Amino acid sequence: MTKKKEVLRPSLWTPRPVDETIAVYADWAENYDAEVSARGYRTPDRLAAALADHAALDQVVLDFGCGTGIGGAALRRAGFETIDGTDVTAEMLEKAASRGIYRKTWHSAPDDMGFAAGTYPIIAAVGVISLGAAPAGVLAPLVAQLAAGGLLGLSFNDPTLADPSYADALQAEVTQGHAEVIFREHGPHLDDVDMGADVIILRRL
Repeated sequence: MTKKKEVLRPSLWTPRPVDETIAVYADWAENYDAEVSARGYRTPDRLAAALADHAALDQVVLDFGCGTGIGGAALRRAGFETIDGTDVTAEMLEKAASRGIYRKTWHSAPDDMGFAAGTYPIIAAVGVISLGAAPAGVLAPLVAQLAAGGLLGLSFNDPTLADPSYADALQAEVTQGHAEVIFREHGPHLDDVDMGADVIILRRL
């Protein structure tokens, strides 16, 4: 019998080139939902609930890096009604599009997010800007896509919190006056390995 701790890829939380990250998630798309759900993946619902506490539920949300749609499903459970999704991994995006959660989805690229600045008042990036997924350098351009007053919800899991590049990227957005942190809370991320994550909400200044 396979133990849960052997199911999730042990090399997930390590830095790698973008093309290798896309390949990891493309290969994982078929089993992703079952595997992370079996681990007790808590961050999507935590982040969605935090956004719901700080935003009107009738606003349109972009699920950035939507993967197979787990984050979108959490946003729907939190009460958001209009959700769009985008991801750089076509295989994951195909799963998301089939769930009936999103108003629309599109395949973005690492150098082209596929939407104009100011389009979305709320962007959710559940586990996206993190070690082994998107690099810390994605945070600044993502913040720049928000109009003044727009919200970005993101999460830093424990391995990401241990990598100073992510903390530095977040602090740079604050000290440069691009955004302010209006919510930050550490809590459960993956239950069966006792991993936590910070859920963070930024407001664009």
